[in-house]
Amino acid sequence: MFRLNTKNTLAALLLATTAMAPAIAQDQPGSGTEIIMAQPTWDTGWFHTEIFRQMLGELGYSVGEVLTLDNPAFYQSVAFGDVTMWVDGWFPIHNPYIPSFEGSAEIISGVVTGGAMEGYLVDKATAEELDITSLEDFKRDDVKAAFDRDGDGRADMVACPPGWGCELTIEHHFNAYDLNEHVNLIKAGYAASMADAVAAYETGDPIFFYTWTPNWTVNELVPGEDVVWIEVPEVNLPEEMADLADAATREGVTGCVSDPCRLGFPANTIDAVVNSAFLEDNPSVRALLEAVEIPIEDVYAQNAEMNAGNDDIEAQASAWIEDNRALVDSWLETARAAS
Repeated sequence: MFRLNTKNTLAALLLATTAMAPAIAQDQPGSGTEIIMAQPTWDTGWFHTEIFRQMLGELGYSVGEVLTLDNPAFYQSVAFGDVTMWVDGWFPIHNPYIPSFEGSAEIISGVVTGGAMEGYLVDKATAEELDITSLEDFKRDDVKAAFDRDGDGRADMVACPPGWGCELTIEHHFNAYDLNEHVNLIKAGYAASMADAVAAYETGDPIFFYTWTPNWTVNELVPGEDVVWIEVPEVNLPEEMADLADAATREGVTGCVSDPCRLGFPANTIDAVVNSAFLEDNPSVRALLEAVEIPIEDVYAQNAEMNAGNDDIEAQASAWIEDNRALVDSWLETARAAS
């Protein structure tokens, strides 16, 4: 009759459990650690935010509901450690916020690859009819009249809501180019304002707006077909970005009135900003952020789906991860190896 050796069995179980512990810890380096993520008020950044949220979850981190914050609120919060991170830093346009978090949070570059552009656009038909190629043309009475939707004698332009980084640069431009008495900046909710502009375009009305890429607007209003990028009279940037003047003119911009195209905004990168103390305690998060690169074309595609009514961002991010599972697993292994 077989007799169970309780003492030996318990010892074996203890040995097996001890051997498994390092493996479990390495697979789940974030176990027991909470991350408070934020995302911006512009929804075109929510897709890659959700991708990161799910990957951090696979590393064992507890990531609850993502907070939606304006730029100033986020950068102050990440400095104090009230918020852990976001993956929506736009630099250099967010350079003015650096003093608020410098020394307390860190920029990790390369979240979305392929570059991000900003600039001013008008519908192609009106641009050709009135020979509009530059913001300077909006000082002309005939141009102002064409884009004056509220009857105040100024052209109406969809701009950026208060608190966005682009708001600061646009205001700098309009002061530098003496445009404030000629153009009315619409600073209401961007998505609603652009939806109104698209509706106006579809009825044949002239439209004038600021946008950035990646963004659903360039899928809905295609540069070169529906709209054109126009130029600034000269590159004139805020003081903190003045050394980036060369990057404000780009070659090969599809749909621009000129090549090279003097957009007036330096090309941006989309980067992570993370609390420094958290990074020090969690090297796996640093390794993940340094490894990941999400193609800008994939963000374009999701933004277009979202604008068409498919706003299940969690499902879209899950599908993207599964479609790129081998690559995602390599990023996760890099993160685990750093723990």
